[in-house]
Amino acid sequence: MTTLVLHDYFRSSASFRVRIALNLKGLAYERVEVSLLAGDQRSDAFLDQNAQGFVPMLVADGEPIIQSLAIVDWLDRAYPEPRLIPDEAQPRAVALAQALVVACDIHPLNNLRILKYLTRDLGLNETVKDRWIARWITEGFEALEAMAGEGPFMGGDAPGIADVFLVPQMFNARRFEVDVEPFPRLVEIDANCMALAAFQSAHPDAVKGE
Repeated sequence: MTTLVLHDYFRSSASFRVRIALNLKGLAYERVEVSLLAGDQRSDAFLDQNAQGFVPMLVADGEPIIQSLAIVDWLDRAYPEPRLIPDEAQPRAVALAQALVVACDIHPLNNLRILKYLTRDLGLNETVKDRWIARWITEGFEALEAMAGEGPFMGGDAPGIADVFLVPQMFNARRFEVDVEPFPRLVEIDANCMALAAFQSAHPDAVKGE
């Protein structure tokens, strides 16, 4: 049995994704909190394993794997059931495109280091920063609302990679007080996901203070 150790931060949405994926696959893992606010991710010990200094990092039998999409893909290869990324070419492309709207076009523009740069280095005030956050979340959600498939989840009858990426971004949107009501399909899918124990136990509120 592979020993899995997840280095993450409770409120990191990328870490939230990996916790969901691990839970959906029913895998046991040890969790190590890396405080982004305290700068733990910049320690020599962490950087020796993860040159980017980002979370999450999954260590599998001593081998580090970084970047949430790469981690989920590794989990699908190592533990195929339930599959989160479809095997067939067209469904796979659709599911990855949905996930990448979050991973590439929304989340990077709203993560902690970018927001710190906007305020600390560029001198933007909180009002302008909030407009920045809402702009990119809203634009991405407009696309995802149109891209959502039929059924209770983004890709149909079972949660997959797109749901794993959507739910943490919905959490972020609400945390930043971005109005999600214009996106009823996303709200519905988020609610369906959060009715499942795998999503509930991965939620930041569930792991904070562990």
